[in-house]
Amino acid sequence: MLLNLLMTTAAEPSVKPAERRDIPLPLTWNLADLYASDAEWIRARDSLIAGFGRVDAYKGRLAESAGTLLEALDLVASVSREFGRLSAYAGMASDEDTRNPERMARRQEMSQIGTDWQSRLAFLEPELVRLTPERVEALILEKPRLAEYRMYLTDLIRRKAHMLSEPEERIVAEAGLVTDAPYSIYRIFANADFPYPSVTLGSGETVKLDQSGYAKYRQVPDRDDRERVFSTFWGAMKKFEGTFGVQLYSNLRKDLFYSRARGYASCLESALDGPNVPVDVYHSLVRNVNDALPTFHRYLLLRKRMLGVDTLKYSDLYAPVVRSVDLEFPYERARAAVLESLKPLGKEYVASVRAAFDGRWIDVPPTPGKRSGAYSNGSAYDVHPYILLNYNGRYQDVSTLAHELGHAMHSALSNRTQPFPTADYPIFVAEVASTFNEALLNRSMLAAIRDDDTRLSLLMENLDNIKGTVFRQTQFAEFELSVHQAVERGEALTGETLTRMYGDLLRKYYGHDSGVCRIDEGVCVEWAYIPHFYYNYYVYQYATAFTASVALSEKVLAGQKGALDRYLEFLSSGGRDYPIVLLRRAGVDMTTAEPFRLTMEAMNRTMDEIEKILDRKAAGRR
Repeated sequence: MLLNLLMTTAAEPSVKPAERRDIPLPLTWNLADLYASDAEWIRARDSLIAGFGRVDAYKGRLAESAGTLLEALDLVASVSREFGRLSAYAGMASDEDTRNPERMARRQEMSQIGTDWQSRLAFLEPELVRLTPERVEALILEKPRLAEYRMYLTDLIRRKAHMLSEPEERIVAEAGLVTDAPYSIYRIFANADFPYPSVTLGSGETVKLDQSGYAKYRQVPDRDDRERVFSTFWGAMKKFEGTFGVQLYSNLRKDLFYSRARGYASCLESALDGPNVPVDVYHSLVRNVNDALPTFHRYLLLRKRMLGVDTLKYSDLYAPVVRSVDLEFPYERARAAVLESLKPLGKEYVASVRAAFDGRWIDVPPTPGKRSGAYSNGSAYDVHPYILLNYNGRYQDVSTLAHELGHAMHSALSNRTQPFPTADYPIFVAEVASTFNEALLNRSMLAAIRDDDTRLSLLMENLDNIKGTVFRQTQFAEFELSVHQAVERGEALTGETLTRMYGDLLRKYYGHDSGVCRIDEGVCVEWAYIPHFYYNYYVYQYATAFTASVALSEKVLAGQKGALDRYLEFLSSGGRDYPIVLLRRAGVDMTTAEPFRLTMEAMNRTMDEIEKILDRKAAGRR
């Protein structure tokens, strides 16, 4: 079955962008599962706001008894629960068409409501932080259901040194009125207002290079066409380098404000303290990846060999390396391939994935104005997760589908198993389930294929995934660290400065000076294309999670006793403990170099197999 899936050719075209009204309903998500109508959403919003004042009754009383504390925390949790549902509806409705001003206004309104709520809660944590661990345990003995809040309370006490007084906490909360502006402006500019160019390919076809179009057409087999795509797209971005620079610089200053307000030594320390991840985990990742650049350069030279080019260029990095194999995947076949690949996780897991397909959790094709990229949103605790795709029918899109389903199942299992206070899992572990699913998909495909060209294509897809998730994301992480440190030193960052800094890292990572891969000046503005730079030290977690998932998937696929049960327990654990502890229980220690070492070993094994196939094919031609 999988062989038939793989051999689909260009005769069955990729999904073409179409107006949303023309998309079949089964290919769109059903937001009515959240609220039946906009009118119902408005009523729920108004009811939520009207109830904010109830929390005032607990000011100054939180520690008076276990019963009072439980009532207060339950009230706060109920508001957060409904707020997550309201925000999910508003945000996803806006993402369907970022050009729609009414939907955009609702999204912005939820941000304002969140700020108002946090301001009203300014008394809460300064009061709670006065509790001692011993007092918390005594209160739990008195009211056992307070155990649902043990993780929250003990973690709050851990971060006591960075808590502020009630008036100061209110000021910090009110700052949210303005501090979300850089990303809000970026999101609308990049997704709706940016004048994305068109380019005419060698065939005479003129295509629009919006974000979805660029992601698709940078992969075309013809090198001259790729050059046209790259020069046109990055030339357009370069014209707005200054604007993008102001947006990102403003966002970095926002991070600096919050870290200084809470007394952290750096933005990095501030960002990692929330999930209690040691700062050395970040620095070790950057150090390990820099040490492993020769392995990365081996991959790049292998790609150069397979493309048959004298000089590998940055525009070659997304090109198909086996031209005789066109891995086209109509969506229904992608669905079947993903379901097949996930069988090692058991019948219940696969049944949950099938429910996601059949229950319209997923918004599939690109449409005009739709938010670019892909994500999973599991914030509606009482409903189910949702997935946004921009599916173009390539194997990469199938991998993205498996990836986002990993997130969705992580959320679904945690929401199903954990009480609301511990259901939301830490960002540090968020990418484990997603990259685990990608690994299963690749293994499943390779297990069914014997044809050399198809195997080469899939093996290179695996290497491309390691390149994109470990090396590229760590390059992003190193850039993010360097620009934060520059702002912490009081340096001003213009778009031109950011382009220079980013270009220097590109040349280092891709071996420009040693002739491994040529970095043209035009692509150095790529930083302006990356929305994750607005997420405050998020990207490193793609790389750490990938190495964790490699280690875990190796154990599950090898049939190691208890490995699958531990992994499924991990997916059901939400945030009931710190991420380092959750992963250690699952079977991987992220404070050691072992996960990274195993990933590099797997990468080199894949390259060994590719070289054997290439040598065999070369010998056959002689």
